[in-house]
Amino acid sequence: MWRMLLVLLALPAWAEPTRFAAPGSEAAVLTIYSTLDIPLATPLITAFQSGSPTTTVVYEELLAAEIAQRVIAETDAGQPTADFVFSSAMDLQVKLANDGYAQPVEVPLARDWPDWANWRDMAFALTYEPGVLVWYKPSFPDGPPQSRLQMIDWLKRPEAQGRIGTYDVSRSAVGYLYLARDAEHFGDIWSLVAAMGRAGLQTFSTSSEIIDRVADGRLALGYNILGSYADARARANPDLGVVLLKDFTVVTSRVGLVPRAAARADLGSAFLAFLMGRDGQTIMADRLRLAAVSLEVSGQNTARAMEAALGDQLRPVPVSPGLLAYLDQSKRARLLALWQKALSR
Repeated sequence: MWRMLLVLLALPAWAEPTRFAAPGSEAAVLTIYSTLDIPLATPLITAFQSGSPTTTVVYEELLAAEIAQRVIAETDAGQPTADFVFSSAMDLQVKLANDGYAQPVEVPLARDWPDWANWRDMAFALTYEPGVLVWYKPSFPDGPPQSRLQMIDWLKRPEAQGRIGTYDVSRSAVGYLYLARDAEHFGDIWSLVAAMGRAGLQTFSTSSEIIDRVADGRLALGYNILGSYADARARANPDLGVVLLKDFTVVTSRVGLVPRAAARADLGSAFLAFLMGRDGQTIMADRLRLAAVSLEVSGQNTARAMEAALGDQLRPVPVSPGLLAYLDQSKRARLLALWQKALSR
C-alpha cells in the first residue's frame, strides 16, 4: 500500500488538459495523449464527436518522450492511462507496444492497412510525413538549397550566420529519429552538422518554434521539419517555403495505439477506427495537411500520390521492431556524442 502511494506521489505533474465537451448528454469520456497541436487536433475531435455525440474528449498535448514516460509510469503504478495515444515518435510508440504497454485492437480497416504501417494490430501508422527544409523566401531570391551538399555550400556564406535552425535532438524524439535516419542515408551527415554548428545553429524542441522563426525571417532555413506543420503554415504565409530535398527525403508517420491500461479501450479503439477511416484520413489530408495512408483516400496529399510522383527520393520509415535500434542507450549516446562533436568543430 505504502509503496503504491509513493509511486503515485512520484509521478510528475502534467499540463492542464483541454476538454472537448460532449455535444449531447455526456455518457463517456475519451482521454487522449498526443503530440499533435491542439488547433490541428480540434477538427478531428469535433468530427469524431459528431458521430459520438455523448462522448467528451479530454486531450493532453505532450512531447513524445513525455507521452511514453506517462503511459509507463501510470501503467506501472496500477493507474488507468490514456485511452488512445497518438505520437510523432515512431520508435517510442513501437517500444510501448513491444514492451507490453499497448493492446491489440479489432479494427475492421486493419485488414486492408498497408503492411509497413501496421505492427501486430497494436501500432498503426496513420500519416505519411516527409521531413522538409523550410525557408524564408526573401532570403533566397534565387531559390533555396535543393540538397544537403548545397546546404553545406550555403552555410559557408556570411548571411547564413545565426540563421539555421533544427530540432534539439537530445529533447525531440522525432528530431533524433530524423538524425538517425540521415546518418544511414547520407555519408557526409557530420560534415553538414559541423557546417551548421559553424554557422551558429539554433536548436528547438518543437516544429512550431522553428517554423515561427523562419516565417518572420529570424531564421533563413529550418532543417528536417515535419512537413505537415510546414505545409499548413506555408499555405497561410507567402514568405514561407517548403522543399523536399532531392538527394533524399526521410518520411515518418504519426503512430496511434490503444494502451493496455486504458480505462476505456473501447473508446480508444473507436477513435483509432475513425482516424483510419475515410472521414478521418480525409480531414487529416485536406485540412491538417497530414498526408493520408489509407488507399481509400485520393488526392495529392496521400502516400500513394507522393510515392508515384517522387519514387526513390522518399525514404519511409516502416512501423517495425527495427525502430527499437534507435532507442538502444549505447547507440543513442554514441549518436548524440557524434552530434555534439560535429557541432563543436
